[in-house]
Amino acid sequence: MRFAEIILEGQPTPFWTMLKQLGITEVVGVLPRRSADWRGVTTDHPWDYTPLALYKAMIEEEGLTLAAIEDNPPMDRLRYGMAGAEEELDQICAFVENLGRLGVPLWCYNWMASLGWMRTSTRLRGRGNAIVSGYDHDLVKDAPPPALGRVGADTLWKTLEKFLHRVVPVAEKAGVTLAMHPDDPPGHSSIRGVARIMNNLGAFERLLEMVPSEANGITLCQGNFTLMTPDLPGVIRQLGATGRVYFVHFRDVRGTVDKFVETFIDDGHTDMVACMRAYRDVGFDGIMRTDHTPTLCGDEPRYAGYSDLARLHALGYLAGLRDAVLSEGVDHARAGLNESY
Repeated sequence: MRFAEIILEGQPTPFWTMLKQLGITEVVGVLPRRSADWRGVTTDHPWDYTPLALYKAMIEEEGLTLAAIEDNPPMDRLRYGMAGAEEELDQICAFVENLGRLGVPLWCYNWMASLGWMRTSTRLRGRGNAIVSGYDHDLVKDAPPPALGRVGADTLWKTLEKFLHRVVPVAEKAGVTLAMHPDDPPGHSSIRGVARIMNNLGAFERLLEMVPSEANGITLCQGNFTLMTPDLPGVIRQLGATGRVYFVHFRDVRGTVDKFVETFIDDGHTDMVACMRAYRDVGFDGIMRTDHTPTLCGDEPRYAGYSDLARLHALGYLAGLRDAVLSEGVDHARAGLNESY
C-alpha cells in the first residue's frame, strides 16, 4: 500500500515540501490549466503533450513523482451522446496516449454528467467547530436541470460502453489504467433530471464486466461507498478480489445518502481499522490518498475540503493504520514461534 496526495496548485507550495518531509513522494495531479504561468508556455489544451510534460517536469524537479491524473478533458457531450461527442472522444484518446508517453500510469475519471461533484454547503461545522462540507438532497431535489438538460440512465450506460470500447484499447497500448470514481453524492438515481449511474455496487460490477480488461478499473472512494453499503470492509474485499481496484480515497462521512457531512478520518461512521485490514487481505498494492478533509482553525485552504493541516493529520492516521494492520500477521507469526518453544 502506497500513499499519495493530490496537488491542486499549478506551482510548488510549502505543502509539497511537507509531503516529502512526511515521506510522501507520489502525488496525484490535475490538468495543468496554469501551465501558461510556468516558463512562458502557452497552449490551447492542458491535456496536450507539452503542457503535461512540463507539468510533470516541474513536479519531478520538486522531488515528487506524478502517479496519477484525477481530472479530465471535456466529456459531457460524450456522456450525453450529443453533437461533439466524437471530438471529445478523440481528445480523451490523445490525452491517454500522452499519459502513456510520459509514464503516468493511472487516470481517475467519472461518469457524472454535467453536475459532477456536488455539495450544498462547504461551511458546516464539525468536531471542535472545524469547517466541513455536506450535502442535503432536500435543497436540490426540485432544482431545474443544468444547461445541457436532462439525461437518462440508459443513455449514460450506452455512452459509457462506447467510451470504454474506444478508450480501453488505447489505454492498454499506452500502459495506462482507467479508474472509475463513483458518483458523488451517491445513492440517487438522478439529481436535477440528470441520471447518476455509478452509485451502487452492482454498477461497478457491471463496469468491470462490460470490458474485462485490466486497464478498466475502479477508484474506491470510501466516502461514497460507505453511503452505498452497511459493510464497507466487505465491499472492499469483494471488489478488491477482482484485482481491479487501483486507487483509494480513504475518507469518511456521517449521515445518509439524503443528508450527510464529511468528517475527520477518525470521526465518521466507518470502521477504518476493518477497512485497512480488508485492503491488506486482498493484497491491495495501489495508491491511497486522503480526501475532503475538514478545515482546521488557522488554516485557509485554497480549495474547500483540502486543508493542508487536516490532510497532514489524515496522512499520519493512515500511516498508523497501515503499519498496525501490516504488523498483525507478523505478531501472530511471532506468537506461534514462541509457543513452539
